[in-house]
Amino acid sequence: PALRIPDPRSTMDTVFGVKYDGGVVLAADQGNARSILMYQKNLDKVVELSSHSALGVSGPNSDLVNFSQYIQKNIALYELSNDGTKLSTHAQANFARGELAAALRRGPYQVNSLLGGYDVADGTSSLYFLDYMASLQKVNYGCQGYAGAFCLSIMDRDWQEGLTEDEAIAIVEKCVA
Repeated sequence: PALRIPDPRSTMDTVFGVKYDGGVVLAADQGNARSILMYQKNLDKVVELSSHSALGVSGPNSDLVNFSQYIQKNIALYELSNDGTKLSTHAQANFARGELAAALRRGPYQVNSLLGGYDVADGTSSLYFLDYMASLQKVNYGCQGYAGAFCLSIMDRDWQEGLTEDEAIAIVEKCVA
């Protein structure tokens, strides 16, 4: 499930995720602000990539929309071009990292993202941390954006192997609070 931070005053440009046994919880604020101006209070920063994966993005509005839609549409194109073959979460993360790396040389996307999903073939969930410099790391929990300093300490304390969905959601709700 994807949780959206409901507070419309939020300008913290943050996305975070927690992996549990059987899936990943991604959450993001919905604000689009620059300096003291709030442009939008309902921006969806979590994009569905496939039936079992999603991408949460933080960064400037134009870059996060362009990047997330580009990744989403190219993964859908891959499935259409290859007789419905779905990319694993690992393959999707590496594709996104490759696109960030290629963009570094021509006009980088200023986006930081978390890509999470569940692979039906092997029954595992995974979460990947990608930053604007095209680094990629598989993690159990992660945070991108301003709230990272606060949320990572909560996640570090509360995350444990074998979490249930309800326990993962409880960690995310602590981070939101």
